[in-house]
Amino acid sequence: MKTRFFFLALAFAFALPSNAQKVAHLNYDSLINLMPETKTASEAANNYLKGLESELKNMQLELETKYKDYQTKEPGMSEFLKKTKQEDLQQLQKRIQDFQQKAEADFRVRQTELTTPILIKAKKGIEMAAKEGGFRYVVDTSPGRTSILFSEPGDDLLTAVKKKLDAMPLAKIPGTLQPEPQKTSNPANGQGR
Repeated sequence: MKTRFFFLALAFAFALPSNAQKVAHLNYDSLINLMPETKTASEAANNYLKGLESELKNMQLELETKYKDYQTKEPGMSEFLKKTKQEDLQQLQKRIQDFQQKAEADFRVRQTELTTPILIKAKKGIEMAAKEGGFRYVVDTSPGRTSILFSEPGDDLLTAVKKKLDAMPLAKIPGTLQPEPQKTSNPANGQGR
């Protein structure tokens, strides 16, 4: 009897580790910051931003100069010339606003272009290390977020969970009218809804 119990315990001990789900974690933000490519991308993004800011400053300086010129000469201008100069100033101001909006969008696109290869490389590194270490899941522990960075393919529980939810009563949503659950008809005994 003791021998049988020993073999059962031994089999159970060996079965446990093979069924266990190995989970690892890492701070994704720290990983990205440790990659040398991040510094290069950051410098490129900053240089790009400086170029946009320089152009914006030039446009604002042009507006300032034209406005000061207008203020100085305005008392001796005809109404037609005043109106023309005011329209020019308004158009220049609109161009500056448009440039600012487009520059912000352009900068975001450029940042994405610069960081995407880094993120792809990090994802590949995480996947390789996880597989090598036998981990089924790798969780991101960066401050303010917890997400799965890697997971081995497994069973999809969507259909099973949906069946369970369908069998449960509807959740009560405060301040709304709940629809009545649909009753299915049973053609065998002639009962309907």
